[in-house]
Amino acid sequence: MNKRLFGTDGLRGQVNIFPMTADIALRLGLASGHVFRNGKQKHRVVIGKDTRLSGYVFETALTSGLCAMGMDVFQVGPLPTPAISFLTQNMRADLGIVISASHNPFIDNGIKFFSKDGFKLADEVEDRISEMVLSKDQQWDYPEPEKVGRAYKIEDARGRYIVYLKYSIPQQMNFKGLKIVLDCANGAGYSLGHLFEELGASVVTIGDKPNGLNINDKCGSLYPEVVGRKVVEEKADIGLALDGDGDRLIVVDERGTILDGDQIMAMCAQNMMERDELAGNMLVSTVMSNMALEVFMKERGGTLLRTPVGDRYVVEAMRAKGAVFGGEQSGHLIFRKYSTTGDGLLAALQLLRILVEKDKPLSELSGLLIPFPQVLKNVHVERKIPFGEVPIVQESVEKVEKALAGKGRVLLRYSGTEPVARVMVEGEDRDKVEMYTDELAEILEKNLC
Repeated sequence: MNKRLFGTDGLRGQVNIFPMTADIALRLGLASGHVFRNGKQKHRVVIGKDTRLSGYVFETALTSGLCAMGMDVFQVGPLPTPAISFLTQNMRADLGIVISASHNPFIDNGIKFFSKDGFKLADEVEDRISEMVLSKDQQWDYPEPEKVGRAYKIEDARGRYIVYLKYSIPQQMNFKGLKIVLDCANGAGYSLGHLFEELGASVVTIGDKPNGLNINDKCGSLYPEVVGRKVVEEKADIGLALDGDGDRLIVVDERGTILDGDQIMAMCAQNMMERDELAGNMLVSTVMSNMALEVFMKERGGTLLRTPVGDRYVVEAMRAKGAVFGGEQSGHLIFRKYSTTGDGLLAALQLLRILVEKDKPLSELSGLLIPFPQVLKNVHVERKIPFGEVPIVQESVEKVEKALAGKGRVLLRYSGTEPVARVMVEGEDRDKVEMYTDELAEILEKNLC
């Protein structure tokens, strides 16, 4: 059995298969309650989830374990991951828990934790919880019967989150005259479209009818072409596509052209530099960000600091370097002035603010960054052997890098949540980039399966 439950973004897997089982969730509640119950007074835990059918299973199991350990549990229902981060701080809770598998299909689910300051738990804390959950000899330090916890339903959590989001743009600003298409991925953000309506925009909402089984199903940030078609059909100014837990954003301009996180980061970073709000003129992103973003920042006197893949690593680097803006190509965008984690709705508000201030169509503003051709391919693997320990893989990468002649790059990495290796190649010639990607993917399939 794996001695570490947690990947780069909590634990995740198929429902009713280890580790996503009710008994593991119960033990997670017991273990996290044990770790975060400091002192004799009652402690608070905020639990939120997305719209997956299995959310009821894990919400109940976690609540049982936490209450048994003397923790009071505040259930806020389906809300985006960043809302739970905010509410954990806002409600002075000791711990926040999100039940979600983000962009994965409904058959999967996951559990991730936030500390009282709204940041994801440090590895050593996760390791301590993992050890307790997996230990066959673990003895639980149960409190006296009169000191077990209570569970509460918080009915106004959605309203608190919306008010908080509104404070991220100037009070006098409104979005009157803008028409927005919002795709909620049938996920945690399905009921939040009126945020933009309250700010004056005309909103066409899709992916807002979750049934427990249709989250991320041909909608949301994984299928931005859906919102793109709707934008063209409705003659809208912008399309916004969230993922299942609402922490990432992919954008479509008024022509239906899809913009990824790199292009959004370029627009926001330049705007922040113009307003002298980008500390150190530093943007933090991951190794997956396009080389064009690095060139973009350098040409403007700024720097791009790269991290491993995962928004938690982006946030860690931002905190260490004092940076105020960072994100991922996949659409996680972190505005540290307002949030401790990626937030799709917050990012949308910041982008809409720029549209209003510049009074230009998104297609014109997005021309700031023209990405280099980049191809990403996923390969199912049975073994996650370090790539450097497989000679033929190392030799093949070096061969491709030599062929790119310094005008491109190769990146191989394993998914932190799936049995998948990701192959990425960038370069000036798309045909060659696709060919190199296919070649490397084939080599991984032959040697790691």
